[in-house]
Amino acid sequence: MVATSLWQTIVQHPQFFAMLTIPPVTAFVTWVHVWMALKMLFYPIKFRGIRIPNFPFFGLPGIGWQGIVPRKAGKISGVIVDQTLSKLGSLDEFFRAMEPEQMAVFITDTVDKHLEALIDEIMLEHSPALWGNLPYALKRRIYVQAHKELPEIMQSLVTDLTYHVEDLVDMRQMIVNKMESDRRLMVNMFLKVGQKEIDFIWHISALIGLIFGVIQMFIFLVVPQHWTVPFFAAIWGFLTNWIAIWMVFNPVEPRFISYIKVFERTSGFPFIKPCLPHIAQLRLQGGFMKRQEEVSEVFAEIVVNDLVTLENIMNEMMYGARAAQTRELMKSHLYQILESPVVSTTLRVSLGRRDYGQLKNTIIDKSITATMVPLRDPELNESRASKIFGLFRDRIRELSPREFQNLLRPAFQEDETTLIILGGLTGFLAGWLHLVLVFFPSM
Repeated sequence: MVATSLWQTIVQHPQFFAMLTIPPVTAFVTWVHVWMALKMLFYPIKFRGIRIPNFPFFGLPGIGWQGIVPRKAGKISGVIVDQTLSKLGSLDEFFRAMEPEQMAVFITDTVDKHLEALIDEIMLEHSPALWGNLPYALKRRIYVQAHKELPEIMQSLVTDLTYHVEDLVDMRQMIVNKMESDRRLMVNMFLKVGQKEIDFIWHISALIGLIFGVIQMFIFLVVPQHWTVPFFAAIWGFLTNWIAIWMVFNPVEPRFISYIKVFERTSGFPFIKPCLPHIAQLRLQGGFMKRQEEVSEVFAEIVVNDLVTLENIMNEMMYGARAAQTRELMKSHLYQILESPVVSTTLRVSLGRRDYGQLKNTIIDKSITATMVPLRDPELNESRASKIFGLFRDRIRELSPREFQNLLRPAFQEDETTLIILGGLTGFLAGWLHLVLVFFPSM
């Protein structure tokens, strides 16, 4: 009876048809502006707009936009390392799991194939006239000695680098540098890890918008003032973004509610069927935390293939902030070839003390370059990634829900306020257009 009376009141309203458009329009507009907000979270990768020095808004370099995640890739990746990756284990542990003994064999075999060309390159760059005129018999003695000593030297060098990897590589800085140099990688990581949550936020926003639209329709019935249309559209814009993001990450810990179950889901139409009444439990938990086991596989794959890779570790070791320490460690091993009687005598007599000392530095530079060539080999990196994939996956699964949410939460949390404000602004503009195009013509 009450419902019938209420419906008659709505039908008799002078702007009945305009009022009926509020729920679907609110749902559609909410769906669109949440889609826009999510796109603005990740795109564009590079700033697009007019650059203005000392531009004071949103940390942007001018009037325009750059996705929040690529713009703050360094900061966000630092948070992920501090709050999540650092809890999975040490770089020393990961590097040992890559089986450095096998790596040493691979590097030795690759370098050994080009060892004579490498020696020629070093000597011709340092003393072209001398090396060009040196009898082949003397060159041959150096080649033979280098081939003989290389396996043992490389094995001891890689072993030494393994034991000192924590001193030579800052894992946090390595990952931050990688993310800042390839901001698309950061975006792809979040999209792979959180695509289902992003789709959920987008689609649930339409349902939330529809509910808010029904509420707004009744508000307009009670308060038939046109200003309520854009005003409440702005409020729904704020609330929709906030509620959708909140539902992805909350509750953090699972909560179980008992209820009487009388229907169960089916795979085909009509998708539900009656069942014997029984007590069941409903699990309330943020959508992202529910997928911890599934996400662990995806995130572990990203980490071992793009972040904590053999190439990245060695690149940071050889060229990063602590490269000087790496050079000193390499000297203690590579100079063994120069100090062997055969090579030392030949080169000292040919070069003299001063040029012989300068030659040592040249050898280190060329050796680093030669060593990095096999370390960039895709097959080697893929085989090392397979060694540590299971380690990462299992440890991500063991994270507490609060620790686990930090894989995705920083992307939204970094500028969550901006996204919510954008929702309110776009809601207001859409409400104003709705008022002008639908309500005013119906007056």
